Amino acid sequence: MKSIFQWFSGFGLSATLFAVGCAPPSLLITPVSGRRGLVETELSRDSVFALDKIALIDVTGIIQNESSFQLFGPGENPVSELLEQLDKARQDPRVKAVILRINSPGGTVVASELMHDEISHFRKSGKPVVAVMMDVAASGGYYVACACDEIVAQPSTITGSIGVVMLTFDVSGTMTMIGVKSDAITSGVHKDSGSPFRPMRPEERQLFEEVVKDMYGRFVKVVDDGRPKLDEAVVRRLADGRIYTASQAVELGLIDRIATMRDTIAATKKSVGAKNIRLVTYHRASDYRPNYYAQAPAPPTGNINLFNVNMSSALTPPTPQFMYLWAPGQ
Repeated sequence: MKSIFQWFSGFGLSATLFAVGCAPPSLLITPVSGRRGLVETELSRDSVFALDKIALIDVTGIIQNESSFQLFGPGENPVSELLEQLDKARQDPRVKAVILRINSPGGTVVASELMHDEISHFRKSGKPVVAVMMDVAASGGYYVACACDEIVAQPSTITGSIGVVMLTFDVSGTMTMIGVKSDAITSGVHKDSGSPFRPMRPEERQLFEEVVKDMYGRFVKVVDDGRPKLDEAVVRRLADGRIYTASQAVELGLIDRIATMRDTIAATKKSVGAKNIRLVTYHRASDYRPNYYAQAPAPPTGNINLFNVNMSSALTPPTPQFMYLWAPGQ
């Protein structure tokens, strides 16, 4: 005989038990859609007659082109989720603008480039995109912001960290201590460059430095293109990897202004010529969005997949990663 939980699950319902004070446990039944597509939630409305919308889209955590790690299974792919949200905003004629809320220390080079490209493509629809920086919008987070029409920061935002880092490590000393030796057969002298099982040779370091230099040049160009008031020489002077406060970033021309979320929404509404708007966001059916501060977590300080460690395959060594990432202590 089926339990009550199995019976409810069969009808697409979720059951949650909760207790308040000394009251007996109660049963809360919440309908949950079985669809995985995005749904729209209205966060605020200026008037009951408001028809036009501004879409709020979040970019949070480590930027990577793979599903994020979660304890009970894979999470969202940040690049795929961003594209899905932008497509929904583009296809809705009522959406007049997008506020892209960024709370990220950056991530992989390619994932940052993909997000930048998708935002640039979205802007061709004629709908403006305003980047709003939260706690941290550094390195790859700033790279993504440079694709937007305007960059706004909170008073205490940390941004900058313009540059590239290649993350790798050397475990050869530890292997020697425990009596383990790696032996690779390669088709060329540089095939195993960056191997964590031996020290890096000088010629290998030079090869990686050339790759980093090339990626750094692309980052500088993105900032130069996205911040037309800055020339390349100025960008290169600012792009030494250091971070900046919001007030420093405004003074240096890296961002446009400092404003609260409420002020940014009001300014965006004015820029698109809308008197009354509905602020909406997109999410999976099971997620809850009570207001525009919901689902904006502080960026993580680390990521278990930062080196592409596959927990199911101990025989696959971690590979070097080229990152647009601010990660002190990594």
